[in-house]
Amino acid sequence: MPTTRGWAALGAGAALVVLWVVFGERLLLAGAAFLTIAVAMGTIYVRRIDPRVVVNRTIAPTQVHDGDRVVVTLEVSAARRVYQPALRDTVHPLGAAQFFAHRIDAGVPMVARYEVQCRPRGIYTIGPADIQVRDPLGLSEAGGAVGTPDRLVVYPKVDDLDGLPVGRGQDPTANTSRASYSQTSGEDFFTLREYQQGDDLRRVHWPSSAKRDELMIRQLEIPWQSRALVVLDPRRGAYRNEATFEHAVRGTASVIRHLYRAGYAPRLWAGGRGPGTPVGSADGYALAMEELATVRTATALDLEATVARLRKGGSSGGILVLVTGVADDADLAVFRTFGRDFYRTLVMSVADAENEAILRLGRAGVIAVLGSPETPWTGPWRNAMERAWSTATAG
Repeated sequence: MPTTRGWAALGAGAALVVLWVVFGERLLLAGAAFLTIAVAMGTIYVRRIDPRVVVNRTIAPTQVHDGDRVVVTLEVSAARRVYQPALRDTVHPLGAAQFFAHRIDAGVPMVARYEVQCRPRGIYTIGPADIQVRDPLGLSEAGGAVGTPDRLVVYPKVDDLDGLPVGRGQDPTANTSRASYSQTSGEDFFTLREYQQGDDLRRVHWPSSAKRDELMIRQLEIPWQSRALVVLDPRRGAYRNEATFEHAVRGTASVIRHLYRAGYAPRLWAGGRGPGTPVGSADGYALAMEELATVRTATALDLEATVARLRKGGSSGGILVLVTGVADDADLAVFRTFGRDFYRTLVMSVADAENEAILRLGRAGVIAVLGSPETPWTGPWRNAMERAWSTATAG
């Protein structure tokens, strides 16, 4: 279609036609014809060029958290020379970046870069890019969407945590503060099961997969003391405001990363219907973080009944972590349901001070970690671990 300059040329051509009718001067008619033909030829030109434009996009780094920045690189190439390209790449719904160039020569790609402030957490779509090209005179332009869209997953912000609660090792008469196995070895074969999204492909049992015509995974028995369950309380009533819930999500993501790096095999439950997301591999870790990137509060959720169903799945192990806002009777019910299945229980509460529920949990041996949205979880977690170590028994 004509550009602003092209519409001006067509308007000038129409004016010349009027003058030709009035004065009868053939040069006026020739000028009108020239402008009209120039716009028409420009339209034909850009319509031939537009399908030949290719846009490739790369995003770095690929794993980002709330508050980080990513660099998006666009490489635009054309099979023949393109004049005055205008490129627009949109990060839905954060905004868009626009680029202009004088021309793109054939075989010489144009590279453009822009930064994205990744905030808030969530899943965003980048692209497809929109490009407009013009004829050499700038009278006509054409274009449209080119390339494919990409996903940008922004994980919750995480804090560096230091220390682990005292847990029981293989020897029931000894204690340890670290899981006693490596995630890549040291597990015993347990059974075969169907492949689930997030499973490590290195554990595919190929003979059985070929026989059944579907992927089968070698289920490995994880040592009891190396298991952990992280529960994020999704009830809206447990949080004073949105900032409080966001801080709870931040604490959950921090614990998942901390336990995973420490050699544990944590399982995340954040309000879903299933038994939770296992974090025993890099793929599982990415799935858990993606789940936390999109988690929202729930208005109608019976937490006590939900975790009772969750327990039927056989969850047990060394550490149970409950992340909530203001602790209440529902959180006490979670501890009564799961407390006897785990050697150590921690409650991360987004609250300014201990309330009656926290005091009752503390008397039952639960480690309480209190935090506020204004400060990272690093300090409260370290203080809680130091208190736990100072009161731990020797056997």
